[in-house]
Amino acid sequence: MTDPHDKPEQHELEHHVVSPKIYLAIVLILLVLTATTVGASYVEMGVFNPIVALAIAAVKMTLVVLFFMHVKYSTKLTKLTVASGVFTFLVLVGMTLADYVTRAWGRW
Repeated sequence: MTDPHDKPEQHELEHHVVSPKIYLAIVLILLVLTATTVGASYVEMGVFNPIVALAIAAVKMTLVVLFFMHVKYSTKLTKLTVASGVFTFLVLVGMTLADYVTRAWGRW
């Protein structure tokens, strides 16, 4: 039996406190990246327009997940859960693109 007076393990008591300066810096970076996305939409890059927009969006998504969702300071299990979600998303996008590319095979 366990003693009810036992203290919980140390890692359960630790909570990382993020400085407001970090939050402010991340918000400013997100605003700059949003302005960069808008600016990039006015530049004609051909087929690279969506690639640049998605790359900027991926950076913004990473910042939001790491800092505002506190994944950076979370347990390994939380990080594994987020990574598995990203992996599943990439597999689904890859399968969709594979289907899209092979449908018109030979009609190009």
